[in-house]
Amino acid sequence: MNRQIYTLGLYCLLPIILFYFLYRGIKDPRYLKHFSERLGFAKKIKSSSFKMPSKFTTEKTLLIHCASVGETKASIPLISQLFKNEKFSQIIITNTTPTGREETEKLITALSKLNNPQVKITHYYLPIDWPVCCQLFLNSLNLDAVVLMETELWPNFIHQCKQKNIPILLANARMSEKSAKKYQRHPKLTKGIFSGLSLIACQYQSDKTQFLSLDINEQKVTCVGSIKFDIKIDEHLKNKQIQLKKLWRDDRPCWIACSIHPGEFSAILSSHKELLTEYPNLLLIAVPRHPEQFEVLKNKTKEMQFNYVSHSKGQAPNEMTQLVIGDTMGELTLLCGVADIAFVGGSLIARGGHNPLEPAVCGLPVLMGNSDYNFSDVSIIMQESECLSIVNDEKELASKISSLLSQQDKLPEHHEKTQILFEKNGQAVIRLTKLIEHLI
Repeated sequence: MNRQIYTLGLYCLLPIILFYFLYRGIKDPRYLKHFSERLGFAKKIKSSSFKMPSKFTTEKTLLIHCASVGETKASIPLISQLFKNEKFSQIIITNTTPTGREETEKLITALSKLNNPQVKITHYYLPIDWPVCCQLFLNSLNLDAVVLMETELWPNFIHQCKQKNIPILLANARMSEKSAKKYQRHPKLTKGIFSGLSLIACQYQSDKTQFLSLDINEQKVTCVGSIKFDIKIDEHLKNKQIQLKKLWRDDRPCWIACSIHPGEFSAILSSHKELLTEYPNLLLIAVPRHPEQFEVLKNKTKEMQFNYVSHSKGQAPNEMTQLVIGDTMGELTLLCGVADIAFVGGSLIARGGHNPLEPAVCGLPVLMGNSDYNFSDVSIIMQESECLSIVNDEKELASKISSLLSQQDKLPEHHEKTQILFEKNGQAVIRLTKLIEHLI
């Protein structure tokens, strides 16, 4: 399949795509809000809307695309660094999902408090990958460079950028063996995509190896580490964690199951039921990966006869509460700050697991199932640093949590180990910033 066939197929899907947004919009109005941006209609940023500092001889505009919440949160250290950078007068952040957009809005609000008049920052939805939408979007914005976070590769958007000589950096890039095989099935489309990239900044050597297996020019591919090791918790969030911890649990032991999927709900709840026989006052915070899974978890929780409360309703657990359902988006780090131990979902089923660094940054010992191929390098580093343990099933999960709870006096040691982990593997943001500067 080449790009032309891909585009034809995408146009044929037009009614389905529009119906998808309409259907999602009925349930969640955020999907229809700003919909014109998804069609490529972006308001042109005018330099006259703000005073250009004398140190800028020319305006430089950088676009950073972060698909959803995870990519947006991971990019915070990078965007914050670029916001202070004198190379760019304008930064545009694009998202694909409403939750990603909301996270971006929070970031922009936080950056605006820094009162830096040197850089204007705004945000849009990235247009649907129809050529006409991409053309409209790029014609509205005078871009000097584009940064795509992780795995966001849209063939027509990349092609249109190439036509306009806009350099593209794929940052914090990941490529599993499974993903590489998918790309290898469509060599013409794959060649077109990667020929449009100026540079690929991989997280690890294994990622670089998989990118090179796609016949990409080796000079385009480099390793800088993962910017997720550069993430920090600000004082405001730390204070919120402390307050929520006092409100929810006081001296109760607590564990959190992060980003879990329906295929894992039974295992997580069964593990908790077993643990309650040994620790009757143990509290579980269960956080589904996707919003549409909230009700599924609630129904499963009722079926297994747990006493639970919903975080979205502002309900605080009492001494009878056994489980809190984390049915809000973008608050995983806040909720991790309440717990003693974390399990990361998508790993007890064949989904490759989610980011174990999210709970680790809160100083928690982390557990995962044996399906961790999405973060295999991070998993190895964390295991070597004794910050992560692998469990094979719900029995091992319950057993490991029980073991950790029986040694609560050693939990501060885990906090020290995670601090060393992040200090040792950080600085990817500085390396990425230099690469972005060289794009222009």
